[in-house]
Amino acid sequence: MQAELPLPDADAQAHSRRLSDFIRTEIAGAGGAIPFSRFMELALYAPGLGYYSAGSSKFGEAGDFVTAPELGPLFASCVAEAVAPVLQQLGPEAEFVEIGGGSGAFAEVMLKRLLALDALPARYAILEPSADLRERQRERLGRSLIPPVFDLVEWLDQPPAQDWNGVLFANEVIDALPTPRFTLRDGEVFEEGVALDGEGRFVRTERPADALLAAAVRHVERYLDAPFPDGYRSELLPQLPYWIQAVMGGLRSGAMLFVDYGYPRREYYLPQRSDGTLRAFYRQRVHNDVFLWPGLQDLTASVDFTALAEAGTNAGFDLAGYCTQASFLLGNGLQQRLEEVEERAQETAKQRFRNEAKQLTLPSEMGERFQAMGFARDVEFGAAFLMNDLSWRL
Repeated sequence: MQAELPLPDADAQAHSRRLSDFIRTEIAGAGGAIPFSRFMELALYAPGLGYYSAGSSKFGEAGDFVTAPELGPLFASCVAEAVAPVLQQLGPEAEFVEIGGGSGAFAEVMLKRLLALDALPARYAILEPSADLRERQRERLGRSLIPPVFDLVEWLDQPPAQDWNGVLFANEVIDALPTPRFTLRDGEVFEEGVALDGEGRFVRTERPADALLAAAVRHVERYLDAPFPDGYRSELLPQLPYWIQAVMGGLRSGAMLFVDYGYPRREYYLPQRSDGTLRAFYRQRVHNDVFLWPGLQDLTASVDFTALAEAGTNAGFDLAGYCTQASFLLGNGLQQRLEEVEERAQETAKQRFRNEAKQLTLPSEMGERFQAMGFARDVEFGAAFLMNDLSWRL
């Protein structure tokens, strides 16, 4: 697998060694092992060193992966169609909070479309932990938005603590939350950790799971009505309910919308997924060596959408709908948006927009691997989830 991956340049390898040494120091200080979730947290978010904290390109063709907003304007335009009724119901003080703004591509199209729909929020806030990405977003939006719209944009260091009404949105965020990994030994739950071998390389280790993780695993087993077999290994986010409560902050009335790749619980924990869904993305390639080149590759795990539904409803919201990304986009005007951009485009651009629509909706691309889930309180999403709702699969 490693032989198929392009070798990082000397500066990148040096950066990865610095982060690796930083992680080794923490492992030594922790008595020889840290939970895998902590390794993932450091690999992705260690200040100045982690994958999302450093300055390398991550999104688009020049990066390690392509997100839906990076393909073109269609994704964000359809999300705007879905949430515009919510913002309009909430009135002129409604706010929009985006978690993890990426390159700023989503916010750019989103704000322009909301302007056209007469549904601009009073504030468009981006909760972005990466200082580097924050500056890229600021530069892009300052260049592409008219001043009155750009003035609505604000960057947050933490979720809004004060009461607010509006929409919380996250695309491909939950998959990057540092996740615990578990396995079963003699019927007991163990947590996967990371230790060092005799040559200082990262290796997997195990220790008895704490009460929170063990209880979460038993909850899943009760849901599935079957115990996990010994040796079964996967991921589980017992902290997801707390994360939802944290990122929504003081959200009182409004909606939450999440788009990510994953499965309902019964599909997530199928017997054939006996080593989980954890993987790494590097230069448009996916592979399984999550210890390779820390800081230079993204680490992700698929989302258990049943767990997300539980977390959202436990936070006091109603489940508004759950469907594939293809159904969500088509149900929120994808065909109309495609026709609109084609009317104004040259022939080569028309083909690019058609390819974008295919990537977003084809089952072999993003159409079914990615799914959308919405929650609402005191508002109605309208038609956002009327096409092929899959809530019954949860």
